[in-house]
Amino acid sequence: ALSTELVRFDMQAMENPGISGVAYQQGTLAGYELREYLLEKWGRKCMYCDKEGVPLQVEHIHARANGGTDRPGNLGIACQPCNQKKAARDIKAFLKKDPARLASILAQAKRPLKDAAAVNATRWVLLNRLKATELAVEASSGGRTTFNRCQLYLPKTHALDAVCVGDVAAVAGWRRPTLAIKATGRGAYQRTRLDKYGFPRGYPMREKSVKGFQTGDMVRASVTKGKKIGTYVGRVAVRASGSFNIQMGKEVIQGIGHQYCTMVQRADGYGYSFNMDSTISAGAGHASRAALSLPGMNAGVSRAKA
Repeated sequence: ALSTELVRFDMQAMENPGISGVAYQQGTLAGYELREYLLEKWGRKCMYCDKEGVPLQVEHIHARANGGTDRPGNLGIACQPCNQKKAARDIKAFLKKDPARLASILAQAKRPLKDAAAVNATRWVLLNRLKATELAVEASSGGRTTFNRCQLYLPKTHALDAVCVGDVAAVAGWRRPTLAIKATGRGAYQRTRLDKYGFPRGYPMREKSVKGFQTGDMVRASVTKGKKIGTYVGRVAVRASGSFNIQMGKEVIQGIGHQYCTMVQRADGYGYSFNMDSTISAGAGHASRAALSLPGMNAGVSRAKA
């Protein structure tokens, strides 16, 4: 069986939370939970201090006490300490010592809805493609996914969010690493790097393959002598000289001879790694159930339909 989130952005309600009746019939009908929209728009972290994994509250950028509206363009999300600290103060006064963050928040608040339009245009195509598999297909909303995850006290990870889509009564055996697959591409036509003036920093390589390896291959290097004795596993960047660089997470090991390298996986356009985040304890790394009580401006029920 397949479960998918079938939701779309309510562009009308985003611009005018009080819209109803005939006004809807004259415009674009859509249905997306405003609270979930705000969480996604602001990256699920506090707009003032960047805290993640804590209960977040709906925050008025320009306070209602000072004439601010409930339009989504005036809404953000903040942790409780920051929300209380700002209170009804003007955001320019509150962030006068952090002009970069102020400019970022004001720009984010006015972000266009191109992503929303893309979701609206593709969601039904995706659903119909899933139905074509002749498997049972269940459609649900993003808000339901968050509700399920918090009801079951599961941490916030991509894998567990996928598990919580749709009708979920219980989840067992989730404390295990998950395989993450990322599209990395198949390389580039550029054979040498450029300096800041746009001139080549070295000689261009005529071939993509060096000593049987290509940039992007996963290799294991077992160095037995020299200053870099040890075992290194990561993505390789080849050089014509046969002295390679190996990317291990955020660390780059330079000058590893090709003779020490053995192939683990050819570069096929995808990167594979085990994500250990799902092994953390239940109840950690996610917003508590209280965070679900965000005071949505037009929060009746979700208009997402199965």
